[in-house]
Amino acid sequence: MLQPQRINLPLPSLASRGRRWVVGLAAALIILLALTSLAGDGVRLSPAEIDRFGQIYGEPAARRLTAWQALIRDLADAPEQTKLEQVNAFFNQVRFLDDIEHWKQEDYWATPVEFLISNGGDCEDFAIAKYYTLKELGIRIDKMSLTYVKALELNQAHMVLTYYPTPESVPLVLDNLIGEIKTADQRPDLLHVYTFNGDNLWLSKKGRRSQLVGTSDRLKPWVKLQSRVDANNVNLN
Repeated sequence: MLQPQRINLPLPSLASRGRRWVVGLAAALIILLALTSLAGDGVRLSPAEIDRFGQIYGEPAARRLTAWQALIRDLADAPEQTKLEQVNAFFNQVRFLDDIEHWKQEDYWATPVEFLISNGGDCEDFAIAKYYTLKELGIRIDKMSLTYVKALELNQAHMVLTYYPTPESVPLVLDNLIGEIKTADQRPDLLHVYTFNGDNLWLSKKGRRSQLVGTSDRLKPWVKLQSRVDANNVNLN
């Protein structure tokens, strides 16, 4: 069984999710047709906002948010490769928790703020938090995709963030299962299915955007997520 690599905090095995591949793929197909452009709003937090969250959710939550904002400031002028490595390592410290266990819902997309305040989330939450943060750091969305794959050794639907240095490149894979960033062709344990960003949706083959199948459109759960991000609202049980 493929075990998540530890960086600082333990990441429980994805196998605990217990999702069937067919169910995960069906959910993916709905989401893939609905992603809208990710806005940078809601990524930058003021000290007053962090203090407010700390008063409500505790000092550890405030410390995680403060560390996130410091990361964004520190990486502002860094090379893109450094941004990828540092952002990937930062979020991979967060605990893996299944949506049913964590949010009491079958499929819940957390905002980066919710993800960090609660110190937990599933693979979608890891990938979304990395996407938002790297976008805020100036990496163009046409160089990134949220990618649905099948984790073959776990027989599980899974999401990763992929980064394309050039349109023709085999992408780099930012994954919460392992700490090291590898190219897609170095991850035979992942079967790529679909990949998408705020603009387009592609079939994916060996990590490459093999066939454009449409543009992203609106989906009510995604719209709700975006409104929470923009308002810096959280929905913690």
